[in-house]
Amino acid sequence: MPLQPSAAQLLWIVDIYGFMIAGFLITMGTLGDRIGRRRLLLIGAPAFGAASLLAAYSTSAEMLIAARGLLGVAGATLAPSTLALIRNMFQDPQQRTVAISAWFMSFLAGAALDPLLGGALLEFFWWGSAFLIGVPVMVLLLVVARSCCRSIATPRLGGWIWPARPWFWRRCSR
Repeated sequence: MPLQPSAAQLLWIVDIYGFMIAGFLITMGTLGDRIGRRRLLLIGAPAFGAASLLAAYSTSAEMLIAARGLLGVAGATLAPSTLALIRNMFQDPQQRTVAISAWFMSFLAGAALDPLLGGALLEFFWWGSAFLIGVPVMVLLLVVARSCCRSIATPRLGGWIWPARPWFWRRCSR
């Protein structure tokens, strides 16, 4: 059954993922500092897979917009978590450089191949199949994160840190 979205809904379907991922990236990085990067990754990967399934089987344009928004929030957990874990896993600067380069190249390869793979899926299957690409990747990420990151202790901050006198108070009291 086609969704038949309006022009405004089409715009939201395309753009909400980017808005949500950009809006929550710093927040999720801070949350990872608070609860642990591995824990955030183990929460974000299944959330991304579930949101992908929700998007694939959406029955209305509004449901697809909400699913894409959830995909953006879940996606915002993945980048800071994986980068922080790479930082802790590779203490040698050369190894860390290679690991971060491989991380970045995988994102670039995904960005380049996703439209081609999505277009091929749309050519031969129904429109929701394009959202199912992320599900096996998230399953693989969960398996790797559980096995490789088990012994990596990520430092966590205790509670919220409030400065005694923020810089803007000092400026205003003059």
